[in-house]
Amino acid sequence: MRELPHPSADNITLAQLMHALSDPARLEIVERLAEGDETCTAIGTGIELHKSTLSHHYRVLREAGLTRTTVDGRTRLIRLRRHDLERLFPGLLDAVLRAVRSQSTGRPSAAR
Repeated sequence: MRELPHPSADNITLAQLMHALSDPARLEIVERLAEGDETCTAIGTGIELHKSTLSHHYRVLREAGLTRTTVDGRTRLIRLRRHDLERLFPGLLDAVLRAVRSQSTGRPSAAR
């Protein structure tokens, strides 16, 4: 297996993360990844975007430091960089996920 280029944890900035999270499709991808590691194909199922557009979103998330992608043949496994994100920006990912989930249900979610 090989990995694509990713920013080191020291090079992840809040501005890059917020830019990556500013798109509804990327928020949906992050929400799906919060459930566990997935392949590009599985994540994209049900998202009504062209493959090339999904690839662009995966790249933006990876280059911002939100995800890590491992390549095994033609399969790409994507996972959130939870440990790095929590160390750099404690609570940010959980807050984003709570906000996304509360928007999808129409109800504010309780803080954890």
